Amino acid sequence: MGRRLEGKTIVITGASSGIGRSTAMEFARTSPRDLKLVLAARRIGSLKQVAEDIRREVGDGVKVLPFKLDVSNPEEVRGIVNALPSEFRDIDVLVNSAGLVKGVARAPEIAEEDINIMVATNVTGLINMTQAILPIFKKREEGGRGDIINIGSVAAREPYAGGSIYCATKTAVRTFTDALRRELVDTRIRVIEIDPGQVETVEQRPTGRRPLC
Repeated sequence: MGRRLEGKTIVITGASSGIGRSTAMEFARTSPRDLKLVLAARRIGSLKQVAEDIRREVGDGVKVLPFKLDVSNPEEVRGIVNALPSEFRDIDVLVNSAGLVKGVARAPEIAEEDINIMVATNVTGLINMTQAILPIFKKREEGGRGDIINIGSVAAREPYAGGSIYCATKTAVRTFTDALRRELVDTRIRVIEIDPGQVETVEQRPTGRRPLC
Protein backbone atom coordinates (compact mmCIF):
# COMPACT_ATOMS: atom_id res chain seq x y z
CA MET A 1 0.00 0.00 0.00
CA GLY A 2 2.80 2.42 0.86
CA ARG A 3 4.35 2.14 -2.60
CA ARG A 4 0.97 2.76 -4.24
CA LEU A 5 0.74 6.07 -2.40
CA GLU A 6 4.19 7.31 -3.41
CA GLY A 7 3.98 10.46 -5.51
CA LYS A 8 0.32 11.01 -4.64
CA THR A 9 -1.36 14.21 -3.48
CA ILE A 10 -4.18 13.78 -0.96
CA VAL A 11 -6.67 16.40 0.23
CA ILE A 12 -8.32 15.78 3.60
CA THR A 13 -11.07 18.03 4.94
CA GLY A 14 -11.78 18.22 8.65
CA ALA A 15 -8.12 17.36 9.19
CA SER A 16 -7.56 19.39 12.36
CA SER A 17 -8.95 16.70 14.69
CA GLY A 18 -10.88 13.46 14.98
CA ILE A 19 -11.17 11.15 11.98
CA GLY A 20 -9.59 13.68 9.62
CA ARG A 21 -6.48 14.06 11.75
CA SER A 22 -6.16 10.30 12.25
CA THR A 23 -6.54 9.76 8.51
CA ALA A 24 -3.72 12.21 7.79
CA MET A 25 -1.45 10.53 10.32
CA GLU A 26 -2.18 7.08 8.91
CA PHE A 27 -1.49 8.12 5.32
CA ALA A 28 1.83 9.62 6.45
CA ARG A 29 2.81 6.47 8.35
CA THR A 30 1.86 4.23 5.44
CA SER A 31 3.83 6.22 2.85
CA PRO A 32 6.50 8.28 4.62
CA ARG A 33 8.31 9.12 1.36
CA ASP A 34 7.20 11.23 -1.62
CA LEU A 35 3.69 12.01 -0.40
CA LYS A 36 1.85 15.33 -0.37
CA LEU A 37 -0.96 16.06 2.08
CA VAL A 38 -3.29 19.05 1.95
CA LEU A 39 -4.86 19.33 5.39
CA ALA A 40 -7.96 21.52 5.28
CA ALA A 41 -10.07 22.79 8.19
CA ARG A 42 -11.18 26.01 9.86
CA ARG A 43 -8.60 25.92 12.67
CA ILE A 44 -5.27 26.73 11.06
CA GLY A 45 -3.42 26.51 14.38
CA SER A 46 -4.57 22.94 14.89
CA LEU A 47 -3.64 22.07 11.31
CA LYS A 48 -0.12 23.37 11.84
CA GLN A 49 0.15 21.19 14.92
CA VAL A 50 -0.93 18.13 12.91
CA ALA A 51 1.69 19.00 10.29
CA GLU A 52 4.34 19.23 13.00
CA ASP A 53 3.22 15.91 14.51
CA ILE A 54 3.62 14.27 11.10
CA ARG A 55 7.05 15.80 10.59
CA ARG A 56 8.22 14.60 14.00
CA GLU A 57 6.95 11.07 13.44
CA VAL A 58 7.90 10.36 9.81
CA GLY A 59 10.37 13.09 8.86
CA ASP A 60 10.42 15.34 5.82
CA GLY A 61 9.43 12.75 3.21
CA VAL A 62 5.80 13.85 3.54
CA LYS A 63 5.09 17.39 2.39
CA VAL A 64 2.20 18.81 4.40
CA LEU A 65 0.24 21.93 3.52
CA PRO A 66 -2.08 23.24 6.26
CA PHE A 67 -4.91 25.04 4.43
CA LYS A 68 -7.56 27.13 6.18
CA LEU A 69 -10.95 26.22 4.72
CA ASP A 70 -14.56 26.34 5.84
CA VAL A 71 -16.37 23.77 3.70
CA SER A 72 -19.70 25.37 4.59
CA ASN A 73 -18.58 28.47 2.62
CA PRO A 74 -19.21 27.75 -1.09
CA GLU A 75 -16.93 30.56 -2.28
CA GLU A 76 -13.97 29.20 -0.31
CA VAL A 77 -14.58 25.71 -1.67
CA ARG A 78 -14.91 26.87 -5.28
CA GLY A 79 -11.57 28.65 -5.03
CA ILE A 80 -9.59 25.92 -3.30
CA VAL A 81 -7.77 24.50 -6.34
CA ASN A 82 -6.58 27.87 -7.62
CA ALA A 83 -5.54 28.85 -4.09
CA LEU A 84 -3.24 25.86 -3.72
CA PRO A 85 0.46 26.11 -4.63
CA SER A 86 1.03 24.54 -8.05
CA GLU A 87 2.86 21.51 -6.64
CA PHE A 88 -0.27 20.54 -4.65
CA ARG A 89 -2.86 20.92 -7.44
CA ASP A 90 -2.52 17.54 -9.14
CA ILE A 91 -4.77 15.86 -6.59
CA ASP A 92 -5.14 12.07 -6.56
CA VAL A 93 -7.32 11.44 -3.51
CA LEU A 94 -10.06 13.48 -1.84
CA VAL A 95 -11.13 12.54 1.68
CA ASN A 96 -14.34 14.32 2.67
CA SER A 97 -14.07 14.08 6.44
CA ALA A 98 -15.38 17.48 7.57
CA GLY A 99 -18.58 17.09 9.57
CA LEU A 100 -20.23 18.14 12.79
CA VAL A 101 -23.21 17.62 15.06
CA LYS A 102 -24.91 20.47 16.91
CA GLY A 103 -26.75 19.57 20.08
CA VAL A 104 -29.28 16.84 20.84
CA ALA A 105 -32.50 18.84 20.58
CA ARG A 106 -35.63 17.07 19.40
CA ALA A 107 -38.26 18.38 16.99
CA PRO A 108 -39.85 20.91 17.18
CA GLU A 109 -37.13 22.49 19.35
CA ILE A 110 -34.20 22.15 16.94
CA ALA A 111 -32.64 25.56 16.33
CA GLU A 112 -32.77 26.67 12.70
CA GLU A 113 -29.16 27.84 12.95
CA ASP A 114 -28.07 24.36 14.01
CA ILE A 115 -30.01 22.77 11.15
CA ASN A 116 -28.42 25.09 8.61
CA ILE A 117 -24.83 24.63 9.77
CA MET A 118 -25.12 20.83 9.87
CA VAL A 119 -26.58 20.70 6.36
CA ALA A 120 -24.09 23.26 5.01
CA THR A 121 -21.11 21.39 6.45
CA ASN A 122 -22.08 17.73 6.29
CA VAL A 123 -23.95 17.73 2.97
CA THR A 124 -23.45 20.86 0.87
CA GLY A 125 -19.80 21.17 1.86
CA LEU A 126 -19.07 17.56 0.91
CA ILE A 127 -20.86 17.91 -2.43
CA ASN A 128 -19.14 21.21 -3.25
CA MET A 129 -15.71 19.78 -2.39
CA THR A 130 -16.39 16.82 -4.67
CA GLN A 131 -17.43 19.11 -7.51
CA ALA A 132 -14.32 21.24 -7.03
CA ILE A 133 -11.89 18.30 -7.20
CA LEU A 134 -13.65 15.88 -9.56
CA PRO A 135 -12.72 17.78 -12.77
CA ILE A 136 -9.05 17.10 -11.98
CA PHE A 137 -9.77 13.38 -11.87
CA LYS A 138 -11.90 13.37 -15.03
CA LYS A 139 -9.26 15.14 -17.14
CA ARG A 140 -6.81 12.28 -16.76
CA GLU A 141 -6.26 9.86 -19.63
CA GLU A 142 -8.03 6.54 -20.09
CA GLY A 143 -11.33 7.66 -18.65
CA GLY A 144 -10.01 9.53 -15.65
CA ARG A 145 -8.47 8.42 -12.39
CA GLY A 146 -8.74 9.29 -8.70
CA ASP A 147 -10.30 8.33 -5.40
CA ILE A 148 -13.11 10.03 -3.49
CA ILE A 149 -13.52 8.84 0.09
CA ASN A 150 -16.60 10.12 1.91
CA ILE A 151 -16.83 9.71 5.67
CA GLY A 152 -20.41 8.77 6.38
CA SER A 153 -21.85 7.25 9.56
CA VAL A 154 -23.78 4.28 10.88
CA ALA A 155 -26.25 6.98 11.94
CA ALA A 156 -27.47 7.00 8.33
CA ARG A 157 -28.84 3.50 8.91
CA GLU A 158 -29.46 3.57 12.67
CA PRO A 159 -30.85 7.01 13.56
CA TYR A 160 -31.13 8.02 17.20
CA ALA A 161 -33.45 10.31 19.15
CA GLY A 162 -32.03 13.82 19.38
CA GLY A 163 -29.97 13.33 16.25
CA SER A 164 -32.59 13.63 13.53
CA ILE A 165 -30.82 16.35 11.54
CA TYR A 166 -27.35 14.86 11.88
CA CYS A 167 -28.66 11.43 10.88
CA ALA A 168 -30.50 12.97 7.92
CA THR A 169 -27.31 14.64 6.71
CA LYS A 170 -25.44 11.35 6.82
CA THR A 171 -28.26 9.65 4.93
CA ALA A 172 -27.82 12.33 2.27
CA VAL A 173 -24.09 11.58 2.14
CA ARG A 174 -24.81 7.91 1.63
CA THR A 175 -27.28 8.58 -1.19
CA PHE A 176 -24.98 11.09 -2.90
CA THR A 177 -22.09 8.63 -2.70
CA ASP A 178 -24.16 5.80 -4.20
CA ALA A 179 -25.41 7.99 -7.05
CA LEU A 180 -21.94 9.40 -7.76
CA ARG A 181 -20.49 5.89 -7.92
CA ARG A 182 -23.07 4.98 -10.57
CA GLU A 183 -22.30 8.14 -12.54
CA LEU A 184 -18.60 7.28 -12.63
CA VAL A 185 -18.89 3.54 -13.17
CA ASP A 186 -17.34 3.78 -16.66
CA THR A 187 -14.24 5.58 -15.35
CA ARG A 188 -11.31 4.60 -13.16
CA ILE A 189 -12.49 7.03 -10.49
CA ARG A 190 -13.35 5.17 -7.32
CA VAL A 191 -16.03 6.44 -4.93
CA ILE A 192 -15.86 4.99 -1.43
CA GLU A 193 -17.92 5.54 1.70
CA ILE A 194 -16.68 4.67 5.18
CA ASP A 195 -19.31 4.52 7.92
CA PRO A 196 -17.71 4.74 11.38
CA GLY A 197 -19.53 3.99 14.58
CA GLN A 198 -19.25 6.22 17.65
CA VAL A 199 -16.09 8.32 17.76
CA GLU A 200 -14.99 10.45 20.70
CA THR A 201 -13.83 13.88 19.54
CA VAL A 202 -12.08 16.72 21.33
CA GLU A 203 -15.13 18.97 20.95
CA GLN A 204 -17.44 16.54 22.72
CA ARG A 205 -15.35 15.67 25.76
CA PRO A 206 -16.15 18.85 27.73
CA THR A 207 -19.86 18.76 26.87
CA GLY A 208 -20.68 15.13 27.51
CA ARG A 209 -22.57 14.97 24.22
CA ARG A 210 -23.14 11.71 22.41
CA PRO A 211 -19.93 10.81 20.54
CA LEU A 212 -20.04 11.75 16.86
CA CYS A 213 -20.68 8.79 14.60
